[in-house]
Amino acid sequence: MAHVDNTAEHKNTGTAHIWKTFWILLGITVVEIVLAFIHLSTGFPGKLLLNSIFIGLTLVKAFYIVAEFMHLGHEIKNLILSVLVPLVFFVWFIIAFLADGDSWKNMRKDLSPGKPRVEQKAAPAQHGGHH
Repeated sequence: MAHVDNTAEHKNTGTAHIWKTFWILLGITVVEIVLAFIHLSTGFPGKLLLNSIFIGLTLVKAFYIVAEFMHLGHEIKNLILSVLVPLVFFVWFIIAFLADGDSWKNMRKDLSPGKPRVEQKAAPAQHGGHH
């Protein structure tokens, strides 16, 4: 029986797969950079739309990286969900904590020692019949 050496073939397939992943991620990044330069020179698209596109493309890259390099793209659906659902909650917690911290920062800034405080004047006491 002859022993067939598949390591070279396997290595070439793995290298080709890595290069394919590289080119896909590079393509998405180039699209993001081109959009940024278009926005800087023309103002189009608007900031809200541009940021939404950036967030969407970043999520596509993140999910592609997770699927390819963490090998979740070929796993069963339940395993993928067991990883992604906690990740979504984790991101939500980070956003919530940042928003909460920002509100605390703004409240502290409003109460800083150098700022004059606006105090409410107490209503005059009403005493019955004494003038």
